[in-house]
Amino acid sequence: MSALTLLADPNTARVLLPEFTLVVGIVLMILVPNIGKGTFRLPIPNTNIRLPYLLGGERFALTSSPRVPGIIAVVTLLFSISLALWSQASTPLTDYNVWCITTSGEAYSSCLGMTESTLLRVDGFSRLLEVLFYGSLMLTGVATWSRLPATPRNLIHSQKLAGPHEDERIQQLLDNRRQVDFHLLLLMVALGMSVVALANDLFVLFVGLELASLAIYVLVSFMKEESTGPEAGMKYFIVGSVSSAIGLYGISLLYLWNGSLDISDLSASWAAMETIDPLALVGLAFVLVVIGFKVSAAPFHLAAPDAYSGASAPIAGMLATASKAMGFVVLLRVLVTITMPESGSAFWVGTVGIIAAVTMTWGNLGALSSDNPKRMLAYSSVAHAGYLLAAVAALGVNSSRAGDHDISQLLVAAILFHLAVLVLFKLGAFLVITMLETEGRGSRVEDFHGLAKREPLIALAMIVFMLSLAGVPPLSGFLSKMLLVSGVIDASVHHTMSFDDGLVAAARSLHWIFWLALLVFLNSALSLFYYLRVGWVMFFEEPPTKRRMVYAPFLRIAIMCCLLGTLAFGIGPLADHLITLVSNAATAFLQS
Repeated sequence: MSALTLLADPNTARVLLPEFTLVVGIVLMILVPNIGKGTFRLPIPNTNIRLPYLLGGERFALTSSPRVPGIIAVVTLLFSISLALWSQASTPLTDYNVWCITTSGEAYSSCLGMTESTLLRVDGFSRLLEVLFYGSLMLTGVATWSRLPATPRNLIHSQKLAGPHEDERIQQLLDNRRQVDFHLLLLMVALGMSVVALANDLFVLFVGLELASLAIYVLVSFMKEESTGPEAGMKYFIVGSVSSAIGLYGISLLYLWNGSLDISDLSASWAAMETIDPLALVGLAFVLVVIGFKVSAAPFHLAAPDAYSGASAPIAGMLATASKAMGFVVLLRVLVTITMPESGSAFWVGTVGIIAAVTMTWGNLGALSSDNPKRMLAYSSVAHAGYLLAAVAALGVNSSRAGDHDISQLLVAAILFHLAVLVLFKLGAFLVITMLETEGRGSRVEDFHGLAKREPLIALAMIVFMLSLAGVPPLSGFLSKMLLVSGVIDASVHHTMSFDDGLVAAARSLHWIFWLALLVFLNSALSLFYYLRVGWVMFFEEPPTKRRMVYAPFLRIAIMCCLLGTLAFGIGPLADHLITLVSNAATAFLQS
């Protein structure tokens, strides 16, 4: 299947409009900054007739502006979000609005009865995740306008050139090229994540995962002026490439076992096994290694704190939100879609449960001892991965009880809701750190001293983000954790717990997964210590300077949008609307 084949079918072109918008944005990112006054001479003797060909030569003032790449990236992502929402406008994120794209490139409105393998599946689940990905990356792009200043005096160190005016012109051109590199990589991440969200074939999913990951490795080390950036990027690349190699080997074993990597076909073959084939089991285990790295689950999380602390704050925020959500999409596709039995508890429940308990506890203990805010939030992100893994383990437990589709839907919806609102308060916290980084600070908790006296509104936003991360009501972080814990408890006590023989007997009758819900609660209480430490130094310590922070209007607007979303999606009609959307998306996922 080629790009021309995709464009030949009008249904396919219409269904994939958000993805084609990203491709157009990537092409514009390459072409627009190179538009200039270039001309070529006609090969006619004794004449000097020159015709313009625009690409090359001295750049126009508009196309050489360092602001242009960022504007292209943000506008492209904004259009992609609008198109993704518009594609589901008639029946918002429901299982009725489903399109399947086969190996021939044709799109079908019904995925039933098709003879060809399905490569991409467009439904409410994939569209919701695309909106999540694009929104996170758009906020990252807006924050970078201040973190990577587009000015002639940018952080590019070149030797003295011929005169001040020439020096300024060359600096601006170099800055323009640097902005192009950054925002081009950002759009490549968006395209890779889109492929992951839509993929219905394990190899296509892996291609999208690696397309996004390779761009992320470069973005982590993009700030070459700081010694920690290249080191963090190299560590993240080495660990990530090793895990990807292991995952690719696992996919090859699954292909040897099944002869196809279509997720539906793999699911049918897995369900048909009376006993688990060792080849399939080893292949699955290898695939789970790369998933463990992407979601920062213990013990595969060791490179994450270094990557977060070495990357710029907007990129660290993207790792904690969009990249983590991408990892959980792969996890749900593999563990739930492929290996979930129709009856009987899934064989991987115990392993995932242990990893969830270790991950959330290890993450919170690591955050308690961290003085670097980005490193603290990195360990916090590890802890949140543990909370989500507890819900995945509960999904496996619930599969043993026929007729409990509502509980499975609740658990998947809770995971999606948590990933969606995490973009608001987790990325919002990194945006506040971005403001500090524009001053050359933000690597220590002491840099937050007296922030409330310098910037009261920014400090208020930061404390709201911290409280939401801890799960304090009535913020969106509380609602997301409540949904997770509620789903885990429902999966553990449904048709099991009975008080007829007393409280002790009832407690003994509980499934062990119940204690994961209790552990989520205890770890959330533990996390209050390091989240409130940031609030304490902001409001009760003296600032090192009375001077206000950098103006950065668009960055401030992004922070305020995250603040309003954190409050609005915690309680009220917007929270109810988002719950309805994630519930519809969960239904679409479970019926895929």
